[in-house]
Amino acid sequence: MEAGKRIIVPWDFTDKAQNALAHAVKMAKVLDNTITLLHIVKKEKEINEAVEKLNIIAAQSQEEDNIPTNAIVKEGSIFTTIGEYTQEHDDINLVIMGTHGMKGMQKLTGSWALKVIVSSHAPFIVVQDPPTNKTSFDKIVFPVNFKTENREKLIWAIYFGKIFNAKIHFIKQEVSDANLLKKVNHNLTFAKKYLSKYNIEYEIATTDVSGNFAEATINFAKDIGADLMLIMTTKNIGTLDYVLGASEQFIIANTARIPVMCVNPRKAHNFSLATF
Repeated sequence: MEAGKRIIVPWDFTDKAQNALAHAVKMAKVLDNTITLLHIVKKEKEINEAVEKLNIIAAQSQEEDNIPTNAIVKEGSIFTTIGEYTQEHDDINLVIMGTHGMKGMQKLTGSWALKVIVSSHAPFIVVQDPPTNKTSFDKIVFPVNFKTENREKLIWAIYFGKIFNAKIHFIKQEVSDANLLKKVNHNLTFAKKYLSKYNIEYEIATTDVSGNFAEATINFAKDIGADLMLIMTTKNIGTLDYVLGASEQFIIANTARIPVMCVNPRKAHNFSLATF
């Protein structure tokens, strides 16, 4: 997460990719990162032509925004190659990807985005629209449920809190099961402890016992005018989740069109708040 790293923008020559690049430029200026445009082709013979086209876009972006920007074209599948690339290079800070909303046949886009995200070693920020004129993230929504992986999001909540002076808005999942409620409260207490330690401002809201937590999170973020939602992907997500729709799909493709940061669960020994 330190300066000198790269932000990856998956590139498919669409307006959505251009929106993602605009967000990457905004982030790179604050984080002192460079930008890499990453395009995936199905066949090796397509690489040279794609490189020529992508180099032009990278050069134009660098000239206009004064952020070092390069282009990479890889043969493979979007579902695996982007993730493999992030695993092969330890200088990647973030991946910022453009995607469509989830309505009608575009529901497939939600599952497509999730498949790409869960294959990545680096966290993803998924965007639908160009960035606003704001140069920072002031309000970040942090859903808190009963899963232990909630704690891994703390690194990024603290990061945004320190770098952008952001306020973290916890939304707590209210559940009727006593054991699950105990886990929710424990996760919230843990999060509050570390945010207080690093002087990160926060507020807490609670959902109703009944209702869909993903939907409640989106509505809450919309109501407060959030700049970002910070979520974890489902651990060991399976094919059925893609077909039926894991909750992440609905948050990623939220109708409020709020950017979403997705952090994949990691092994416990890799998780540390010592960065700060």
